[in-house]
Amino acid sequence: MSGHSKWSTIKRKKGAADQARGKVFSRLAREITVAAKIGGGDLDSNPRLRTAVESARAQNMPSDNTKRAIQRGTGELPGVTYEEMTYEGYGPGGVAILVQVATDNRNRSVAEIRKIFEKRGGHLGDVNSVAWMFKQVGYFLIDASTIDEDDLLTVALEAGAEDVSREEGNYEVLSSPTDFHQVRQAFEEHGVKRESEELAMLPSTYVQLEGREADRCLSLMEDLEDYDDAQNVFANLDIEASAGTGSESPG
Repeated sequence: MSGHSKWSTIKRKKGAADQARGKVFSRLAREITVAAKIGGGDLDSNPRLRTAVESARAQNMPSDNTKRAIQRGTGELPGVTYEEMTYEGYGPGGVAILVQVATDNRNRSVAEIRKIFEKRGGHLGDVNSVAWMFKQVGYFLIDASTIDEDDLLTVALEAGAEDVSREEGNYEVLSSPTDFHQVRQAFEEHGVKRESEELAMLPSTYVQLEGREADRCLSLMEDLEDYDDAQNVFANLDIEASAGTGSESPG
């Protein structure tokens, strides 16, 4: 799990471009719309929508924005029709990358994703070229200074979490996707603060990079995350937290 923890730490430290307030709200709204379209607008019967709305609340997204996004998904309001796509590819050093997008034009998105990969020394792959290396999990990242390990273990495991580990000053808590809400609710009730939480795609193996190759891969990840249609980017990258911030020039 160390690779995922280190990548999460790097993203937080370098202040990824998608943390700009407007971009966060845009991505959250797209996820809410897609979730409502697929499973309906009732939070109790649509776990994915409930997750998206909870994420929006955590980011202080206005409730009116959330309501409109749900109504666009259920067809109560007109709006763009989004299609979910997952693109797979390889970055520098053979790092496997998944890019989840919500797009209104799949031809445009695949062309632009391919261009980003190629600009940064990677290439787009075929369907299931790397997806088999990942599995979906509930993932929580917690600052180790905010809670005692025994207290965290008690809350997490009683709530149904599958694993708790410590990595570079943080705790990682993993659950099955179906237990994600249950664990999240337990953390809320016990005041456990999370640095991040998500339904993530966790790789089974990692590729460790150093030096210029690491910088090139970080640059690719940054560009993919900054792409307007991108919702999530996952990779089996393992890199020291003190590595570069992905600011290498293209070429």
